[in-house]
Amino acid sequence: MITFFLVFVILIGWIFSHALNSQAILYFAVVFSVLTSISSYWYSDKIVLMTTGAKPIEKKDNPELYRIVENLCITAGLPVPQIYILNEAQPNAFATGRDEKHAVLAVTKGLLGKLEKSELEGVIAHELSHIKNKDMLLMTVVVVLAGVISVAADFFLRMTFWGGHRDNDNNSNSNVVFLVLGIAAAILAPIAATLIQLAISRNREFLADASGALLTRYPEGLASALEKIAADGSQLRTANSSNAHLFISSPFRGKETKSWFNKLFLTHPPVEERLANLRGMKI
Repeated sequence: MITFFLVFVILIGWIFSHALNSQAILYFAVVFSVLTSISSYWYSDKIVLMTTGAKPIEKKDNPELYRIVENLCITAGLPVPQIYILNEAQPNAFATGRDEKHAVLAVTKGLLGKLEKSELEGVIAHELSHIKNKDMLLMTVVVVLAGVISVAADFFLRMTFWGGHRDNDNNSNSNVVFLVLGIAAAILAPIAATLIQLAISRNREFLADASGALLTRYPEGLASALEKIAADGSQLRTANSSNAHLFISSPFRGKETKSWFNKLFLTHPPVEERLANLRGMKI
């Protein structure tokens, strides 16, 4: 999917560049997207913690939680991440940070109060798997690619409507074709890029489920936890569209859908599919 995404970005850039007879649009989009995404990646943990209102805790504040995290980190070969608590009733959790040495694990009070130990271990193993699998880095790359397309599309439309397109008398027919293709791509490409980004995000959730189950050697723990999380009707007040994809399960309640079309725009796979995969594992 990443390879396809790269080819897709190059193709869109090629169309835009030919439509405007300039390579500058692609160069600008790449540089702008890379710089903004690197900045976001470097400070991702601070940004997310600030938007969610998570508070750090020490080992003395919750020794049992720390023991679970420490034991799973030893098994996974990871340094112990910083642990944060969200004052939220909805059971949920997320991991963030730019690498293993700067990782953050956050859980809600609802998660600690509503799950059994084996279920809590399953959730934490899932989040540690995101760290182990370098999903934060991968998703940053994906965001860069999606950003390149969005910025390039916006720049192309502005240049087109502000008279940035220069006709070439010798290739007027070719220019018209590229201009039409460029306008169509500028409208449709950002949507396609978002769909690819969300598909990769859902794929990484499946991988983290499987990796987490292998870490605990007990897939039913995570499966049972996902059932409880999905069935809980509590709202997560600090969740928004910019951080929803980080959580182990979509924090938005009452907005889930089974429509195949709407599934394309989900940040997480349907719970039923995740449960089927977990309960189909043989460990």
